[in-house]
Amino acid sequence: MPCGYIGKILHVNLTRGTLEVEEPPESFYRKYMGGSAMGMFYILRDTPTGVDPLGPENILTLMVSPTTGAPVSGQSRINANARSPLTGAIGDSQAGGFFPAELKFAGYDGIVIRGRASHPVYLSILEGKAELKDAGHLWGQTTGDVDRQVKKDLGDPKTQVLQIGPAAENGVRFASLVNMANRNNGRTGMGLVMASKNLKAIAVRGTRKMDIHDPGSLVEIARSASKLLPTNPDMDPLAKYGTANVVLPQNLSGTLPTRNYTEGQFEYAEDISGETMYDTVLKKRDTCYACIVRCKRVVEIEDGPYPVKSQYGGPEYETLGTFGSYCGIRDLAAIARANELCNAYGVDTITAGATIAFAMECFERGIIGQEQTGGIELCFGHAGAMLAALEQVVTRSGRLGTVLAGGSAAAAEEWGAAAKSCLITVKGQEAPAHMPQAKKSLALIYAVNPFGADHQSSEHDWMYEAECSQLYLDRLAHLGLVDPPPPGSFGPEKVRFAMLTQQFYSMLDTLELCQFVFGPAWTLFGPEETAAVVRAVTGWEVTVRELLDVGERRLNMLRQFNAREGISRKDDRLPVKFFTPLAGTGPTAGVAVSAQDFEAALDLYYSLCGWTKEGVPTPGKLSALGLGWTLDPSMAAN
Repeated sequence: MPCGYIGKILHVNLTRGTLEVEEPPESFYRKYMGGSAMGMFYILRDTPTGVDPLGPENILTLMVSPTTGAPVSGQSRINANARSPLTGAIGDSQAGGFFPAELKFAGYDGIVIRGRASHPVYLSILEGKAELKDAGHLWGQTTGDVDRQVKKDLGDPKTQVLQIGPAAENGVRFASLVNMANRNNGRTGMGLVMASKNLKAIAVRGTRKMDIHDPGSLVEIARSASKLLPTNPDMDPLAKYGTANVVLPQNLSGTLPTRNYTEGQFEYAEDISGETMYDTVLKKRDTCYACIVRCKRVVEIEDGPYPVKSQYGGPEYETLGTFGSYCGIRDLAAIARANELCNAYGVDTITAGATIAFAMECFERGIIGQEQTGGIELCFGHAGAMLAALEQVVTRSGRLGTVLAGGSAAAAEEWGAAAKSCLITVKGQEAPAHMPQAKKSLALIYAVNPFGADHQSSEHDWMYEAECSQLYLDRLAHLGLVDPPPPGSFGPEKVRFAMLTQQFYSMLDTLELCQFVFGPAWTLFGPEETAAVVRAVTGWEVTVRELLDVGERRLNMLRQFNAREGISRKDDRLPVKFFTPLAGTGPTAGVAVSAQDFEAALDLYYSLCGWTKEGVPTPGKLSALGLGWTLDPSMAAN
């Protein structure tokens, strides 16, 4: 077994109440490496076509990687995969914190969860020993209370707990998995999948040390981070202000989604900026295991109408966007309270905030009225109305909350054709706070991404356009990107950029490396350092090219799952709103995605990927990636 791996996968059958340990060969680990790709092996092999996302046969996988738990920044992440109850496509979601590294120390590279327990249970993994325990006393409790109670039950405050909140128990379609009561596998509704299995939580604790092939080289890379952090113009603000550091730059460039994506600038952006948070409500900067960046926000508000506890962290950029500018709200305390509600009840802040913003536009345009909102004056800029709607959503109560708990696409089906013009969804998932009208490659990536619109599945345009940073160009050259196109372009070179950086980000979601620390352009470490870390940990002589192949393999596995469920080009569509010129003032006023350019980009992307014109991986491409078995899962071998 190579260094970096434990060599064990835990298989949990909740229907039978059985726990089995698999020890895959080295060839399995070298091919899939970890994270999303490793999880997809089991899902493609064992999940039946047409599986009900909330049925016992929908397999949920939780995977780490060889680098997880290594003494270097940006490695403590975990990937969740299953068929999504929100989109019907493959679900995929990552989270950081201390749980991922602790799972490795507790003795496993991943968990495969099947079936449905007859009553609420939780899984404990203590020093390699796995056991199912009764969770009746935990059901219905918020994440903060469960975190405390499980640590008390197990008698160790260092236990790490990954759990679902009451929102998942109540059937909210975009429920998340939560660890540390503030780190979320947020997107695609993986929390609801776990709830459907009557699995409340997974608690892990271990002291097993990782085997590192070349500790000296890894220490050298880790130490270099402290020198690189203050000199990198992107990383230093991230460390100080968190992801909220981009609120003002995004607003200045006209790419801060405002009032449900109708405008690109928010007149009160400064009020919800990272700088304002830092100067007012920030209590401390938190971190993930062994990471020096410390980008995680922790806020606390004791006075005023919206008190907030520090246990639930603080809002990141996406949360400030979706509950702030999307909803036209400038009250930072109200947004922090919304973040607390989402973490306490366990829901994705992006979908939650965007769904409420969608409902606000429907209300403002007269598509719905107080009959649908239960008397809430759901207008842009009304913080109280936003929070009232959110409280109904996370508890799935009231007429409005019951409808919005299914996400905005489901709400539009109930509210009619006019409501559909207000959607910002792709494959039924709400778009994050980065605007494809201005960042044209995101128009393509949002559409083709297997699990819906996602801003962390590729690099963004301004990193590969004329006159961009030389650091970006030097690093992107390792991917074969050496001819940056003009700003605002949407031609062939921008499509190549989108595809190649998507493969790189896909690899990061396989190696479970943080995309704020490792990446192809702006991050602390670039492509060469990424490969160097894998070599130092495992002893494998991997190259950047091999790692890109791993990322490409994972993307094809995700697309292959979708293809067998009938998801193809017809689903790689953008909402009408993205083709509509933006309102307001500023540099992006009047800007929209060109339908003609989008279709041309889609054709070229499919061709570059080796897929059919319908966006389906060809047998030749699958075979070239060692995935021919996905055409006949009975032929799978690990």
